[in-house]
Amino acid sequence: MNVMRFDTRQQMGLGQHMKLAPRMIQSMEILQLPLAALQERIEQELEKNVALELVEPGDGAPREDVGGVDQADTEREFVAGEGAEDFNRLADLESRYREVWDGDDYGARKPSASAGERDRKMDAMANTAGRGLSLAAQLEEQWRFIDAPENEARTGRRLIEYVDDDGLLDTDLDTILEQGREIEIENWSLELLERTLDRLQRILDPPGLMARTKQESLLLQIDAIVEHEGDEDGEWTDAAVLIGEHFEDLIENRLPKIAKDADMPLERVQAAKALMRRLTLWPGRELVNADSSVVIPDVMVEYEPESDTYVAALADGVVPPLRINPQVEGMKADKNLAEGDRGFIDQAVRDATWLIDAVNQRTNTLLRVVRVVLDRQREFFDHGPQFLKPLPMTEVADQLGVHVATVSRAVSEKWMQTPRGMYPLRRLFSGGRESEEGGDKSWEAIKAILQEIVEAEDKEKPLSDQKLADALKERGVEIARRTVVKYREQLGIPPARRRKVHG
Repeated sequence: MNVMRFDTRQQMGLGQHMKLAPRMIQSMEILQLPLAALQERIEQELEKNVALELVEPGDGAPREDVGGVDQADTEREFVAGEGAEDFNRLADLESRYREVWDGDDYGARKPSASAGERDRKMDAMANTAGRGLSLAAQLEEQWRFIDAPENEARTGRRLIEYVDDDGLLDTDLDTILEQGREIEIENWSLELLERTLDRLQRILDPPGLMARTKQESLLLQIDAIVEHEGDEDGEWTDAAVLIGEHFEDLIENRLPKIAKDADMPLERVQAAKALMRRLTLWPGRELVNADSSVVIPDVMVEYEPESDTYVAALADGVVPPLRINPQVEGMKADKNLAEGDRGFIDQAVRDATWLIDAVNQRTNTLLRVVRVVLDRQREFFDHGPQFLKPLPMTEVADQLGVHVATVSRAVSEKWMQTPRGMYPLRRLFSGGRESEEGGDKSWEAIKAILQEIVEAEDKEKPLSDQKLADALKERGVEIARRTVVKYREQLGIPPARRRKVHG
């Protein structure tokens, strides 16, 4: 006979646990936001927080038309969103403290019935077109609902940062591994990256996203179609064979050669090719419209010839200056204010203060990181991408006295306008190798040199991959032929036989 015993005990143990304060979490979120997302976040906060307002040009004093808010319009703004309860409380406060809102004590003037004036903040909200989520943001939304171990979940978010506009992974896993080596993700390894990438490719919709090449993307799309529709006629199998084993010939439309090499009737090759019209080379574009893909630089870099230096500044007028609404803050001094109303005002002011501090911290951190980049990558700004140096994020973090995760968040999805064009800020952080002359070359610089060599080659006698490797060696960069192939494919450069121009 089995006897079941229930035993209740109390045990004490010592341990260390880190809990992030809401204010710190908000600061990290704001730091990581790209410019368009930051603008949208500020607009949302302006709409729902009565204590937050814009500092308008030439407005050094409290706004004159605060008392001129059209209450019906304001009510529509709040009731339409999640702020209905806040609006009801605010409307009640306004009815009981109308003299405070409209009185001369706060530099306000009473509204003119004929003027029909409205709060300029509400006008700005009404006249601002809605923005669609970026591709990376949409993929993160999908990934968030996936039940995955913590390290795999964080790795997936990390990989999504590297997606390009077409929905493909634009950086090789070795570089991602190196750039994230100091990020605190358990069991950070190439195996973890490969496993997570495989899961992303199978889960994200539409199929074909996060592929490393267009060829891989097409095969992923075929796998998804076969899984949902089956392949009774074997036509999708034929299409997969053409893409997987005869991709170069397929691109060049060498169908008779494919039929011979694949031992397949020409009619089957043509039928499989016709089926491929259902596939896309740009799966990411199905999620992002043209307007939302416009790049807005966070940072502007200019050259000052007088001092022979490059200087950086945030894009003028992009992030609106914010402040605490003095009318709302002044209500805290009213001794007759009910306790519940006082708590509402205190929380609104506190939330507004936190947001302002987080935006200011984002500005300061981003500029500090960029100034280090300007110093370390001077040759890039002078001469171009071929002169990019290896710049690990850990080195920048050590120099600034911050955690490497802070640097990673600061550069995530940020763009820099330079005299040499627009560049993603992350591109200036890369591993590399020492050249024969003893200098350092980043992977990005090596790719730029490879691009330059291909552009200068004789188009009637294009260089093979081995000859490209030899040409790189002559420029002081020694890498294996297979590495040349990898970089060539990442740059979208076809092999020599497809680059040949017949005279």
